[in-house]
Amino acid sequence: MLVKYTVDSLDTANISHSVTLVPRLKYSLNLLDEIVSILDSKRNELRQSNENLVHDFDEFDKTHISAFHLEYLVVFSLDILSQVKNRTNLISNVGSIPELLPSTIPMIRMVSSQLFGIMPNCSQKLSEMSVHLGSIVLDSAALTTARFDFSLSNTESSILINEVKLMVNSKLSKQYPNLDFFKLCNT
Repeated sequence: MLVKYTVDSLDTANISHSVTLVPRLKYSLNLLDEIVSILDSKRNELRQSNENLVHDFDEFDKTHISAFHLEYLVVFSLDILSQVKNRTNLISNVGSIPELLPSTIPMIRMVSSQLFGIMPNCSQKLSEMSVHLGSIVLDSAALTTARFDFSLSNTESSILINEVKLMVNSKLSKQYPNLDFFKLCNT
């Protein structure tokens, strides 16, 4: 015996879109984990190298400054990506995506642009990740009829970036107490 049942085409579209969000989000998080792993290895390598360099540090030697600046960029990138990961871990349903992810995209793009010249592979993967997360945000907003305030998400990302800068300066100042990282990295 067949039961007559009609499925609204809008509901079908919503179901199919929400089902495709999960694999794209998982793929993006796998990319993030891969990038974090690469950056973590690079940070450890730079830390060892710079711990040896700190004893003979010459503030007028551009190679010395570049070495510490590179460590700063890698640590900063790792901390930004940690903030992104924390936000993605807060996603509990489709409705939370438009609230949590929009501010992460400018952060990811900023890290990607900073890594472009020194770690192009990571930069490319971050660009890919930002595209995927952007499409996830747009699709989730369509499903939940959410509205965006790009000004607010840009402000949120700027605040998070500034907080991370302070944390990184503090970390590296403790690691290398005789160096002024704020001065080194802003010259």
